Amino acid sequence: MARLTVGQKMHLVALLVFHLDMLETMYTMLVLLGLANALNIRGRPRAAISYAGESASRFKVRSLNLHTMLFQSDELCFESCRMNRVVFHKLCNLLTIHGNLKSTRHSSVEELVGTFLHILAHNQKTRVMKRQMHRSTETVSHNFHLDLNVVLRLHTLLFINPKAIPENSTDERWKWFKNCLGALDGTYIKVHVPAADIPRYQSRKSEIATNVLGVCTLDM
Repeated sequence: MARLTVGQKMHLVALLVFHLDMLETMYTMLVLLGLANALNIRGRPRAAISYAGESASRFKVRSLNLHTMLFQSDELCFESCRMNRVVFHKLCNLLTIHGNLKSTRHSSVEELVGTFLHILAHNQKTRVMKRQMHRSTETVSHNFHLDLNVVLRLHTLLFINPKAIPENSTDERWKWFKNCLGALDGTYIKVHVPAADIPRYQSRKSEIATNVLGVCTLDM
């Protein structure tokens, strides 16, 4: 391989310096273009976004669901909360007066209590109630625990303490359970199920039945 002359070496050095200058110039131009583009985007006036229509629509749907669930009829109220409208309003007044339950910024007492009872009655998840009530999961969870804390504070009013069976009891059914709060026992109840489910419900006596644990007290 032939060695480069001094003139050729000087020519190569000049070319490298030229290309380096060009690359530096292009890099500087790209940086300036990027800054100009960023400033243009930040300074550009954005169109105003309004959620008024969406909020009004969600409020309308939520109000309609509440009215259907709690106020339209005793049948629907019982299906949703396991109590009729009169009992529901009495419970709302009890939690408000004695439990100091108050409406929040966006939820009424009726919505708080109705949502709480509906979750308990149907074992609903917060995500299901989120879609049904058009609330966020955080709001549904917060409202549920708000009601739960009030109910727990009023346990002396809402829950009846069972009385033990007295020592001098002469009741033929209960005199054997003195000083007991009640009795529990398991039993089989015959059921009719689809043919595909018969093996699941077949007892050791070849009966189609389900096992039930019964609990009762003296006043039942």
